[in-house]
Amino acid sequence: MREVASFEGTRFSVRAFAAALKKARAGERLQRDDALLLIQAEGEDLWALLEAAAEVRDRGRGRTITFSKKVFLPLTNLCRDYCAYCTFRKDPGDPGAKTMMPEEVLAVARAGERLGCKEALFSLGDKPERAFPEMRRTLAALGHKTTLEYLHAMCARLLRETTLLPHVNPGVMTEEEMHALKEVSVSMGLMLENASLRLLRRGGPHFRAPDKHPRLRLRTIADAGRLRIPFTTGLLIGIGETLEERVDSLLELRALHETYGHIQEIIIQNFRAKSDTPMHAHPEPTLEDLARTVAVARLLFGGEMNIQVPPNLILDAPSTPGAPAPRATEAMDIMLRAGINDWGGISPLTRDYINPERPWPHIEWLREEMRARGFDLRERLAIYPEFIRTPGFLAPTLSERVRARVTPEGYPV
Repeated sequence: MREVASFEGTRFSVRAFAAALKKARAGERLQRDDALLLIQAEGEDLWALLEAAAEVRDRGRGRTITFSKKVFLPLTNLCRDYCAYCTFRKDPGDPGAKTMMPEEVLAVARAGERLGCKEALFSLGDKPERAFPEMRRTLAALGHKTTLEYLHAMCARLLRETTLLPHVNPGVMTEEEMHALKEVSVSMGLMLENASLRLLRRGGPHFRAPDKHPRLRLRTIADAGRLRIPFTTGLLIGIGETLEERVDSLLELRALHETYGHIQEIIIQNFRAKSDTPMHAHPEPTLEDLARTVAVARLLFGGEMNIQVPPNLILDAPSTPGAPAPRATEAMDIMLRAGINDWGGISPLTRDYINPERPWPHIEWLREEMRARGFDLRERLAIYPEFIRTPGFLAPTLSERVRARVTPEGYPV
């Protein structure tokens, strides 16, 4: 990890930029200096960068854009971290503070099952029992000592009583906790967000968030690799990081993936300001800024990696600071040009509890929009096809169950 206060990277030159882009198009492994040049792209250079990223995507993933049909299960929104941009987390007694009871979880899961959902996405606050006696009492009444024990129990129950496949986002975990959760989930996720230590300082977005320390998050991702867990991670951009810090964060993730081969998708998520947070007046990244970060991620990781942008976060994002929001289709166009091949989880039933003000797009509308652009929108499971086909990434208790539900290519039947 590097602690960087400002962008003092490779000086931009047209000749060096062109050379880095040529390397990327040829499929050569980009170095840090290459990425630092590319992420500075503006104007005509930006469009050249996006063109290269789309070319690499088409060569590696074709013209298929995937998504997962899911139910969103916010198991608990109690959390010991106080990120400056988050409205999901609550303290006990806050309006909206809630821990779902088992029958509530089952009721939502069964409703999603009836609508054809295949993924049960569990999101929850990080280690609330360490901060709140109220959570410890709730867990004790349910027969558990920790929130992760309760999560494990609910994943196991969904597997017994529904056809849904759990994907879990429980925050920082130990290797032992992940080993247990692998038996009852097909994939896991933890956003790195950024590897900068600077963002932990007073006044930074992660100042009161001990579980956002990049050392802890990178260790969790590495442990998942040793355990051969299909893993989702990525960056949250626009929270005060520099371009150099974005590049270094992507390189940290690339190094882990090259070591373990377990990262199934990289999400590049754009910060959206919320009125009731300390960062309510913080400027949001533009679509162009998001697009060049997506494109650099594509070129750093190559054509085979799955690169995702959450669609509900871009449909009214600004094109330039202070400018009117573009039409939804224009926002989608630029992300496709930047090299994405996945729109993430979309629910026909539950809202995005992390960003409740931003509804999911309708799946059939999205399908038509993709078809109009020459892409095939295809449903996937919470575990990507290539990880279904590779031995060791599914626990033996889940392997037969998953393989029975997919085509030889690894997509849902």
